[in-house]
Amino acid sequence: MNEEFDFEAYQNDIHRTGRAMLSIGVIMLLACPFAMAYITGSTIEWNAFFKAIISVLIVYVPSCIVEYLIYVPLLGSGASYLTFITGNITNLKLPCAFNSRDMAGAKVGTVENEIISTLSVATSSLVTMLVIFLGVLLLIPLTPILQNPIIKPAFDNVLPALFGALGYQYFKKSIKITVFPLSFMVLLCLLIPSMVNQTSFLLIACGGIALALSYVFFKKGWIK
Repeated sequence: MNEEFDFEAYQNDIHRTGRAMLSIGVIMLLACPFAMAYITGSTIEWNAFFKAIISVLIVYVPSCIVEYLIYVPLLGSGASYLTFITGNITNLKLPCAFNSRDMAGAKVGTVENEIISTLSVATSSLVTMLVIFLGVLLLIPLTPILQNPIIKPAFDNVLPALFGALGYQYFKKSIKITVFPLSFMVLLCLLIPSMVNQTSFLLIACGGIALALSYVFFKKGWIK
């Protein structure tokens, strides 16, 4: 029996479930070190604890804010909750969501994109857990193969190959906007290699440059 899909009710359920699961996940992550300290009978040096956590928060709070502002509009609410719980956003979840959306012909911000992104991220999470489970079981038998110096260069270049192939799909859609931000980031990382590890901050600069160029090119009539 066909029934009209109530997207608002679906969104409410997603937010309710997502907030509950995220809250449980945060509580478990925060409780883990304290539980281990209690079990082992260790004492916590609170001065050192707060110094360490402040140094970490200084880096990760801005990064989390930036990732939230960038990823949520692209993924939608359901996929975002799943992604922030399971991790591996840029190297697994985002590529899966993008490819699924392109294959289905859905657009960002639509109901179709919301459903497709959620399904693709959920599938990616299940496959990832399955692969990790198999990897743990086969770790010892596969160790000689994985440590083989002949195939080591291939493993060292898996992520560059993945991101290069994924990025090219979007770079080619608007070469005019892509050339300058991409060239700027490549040059910056070559001159300051440590910037490679500051992806979240680079995304702000790169996104700002792309938006500014898009506005200028649109005003001049170079793009539509």
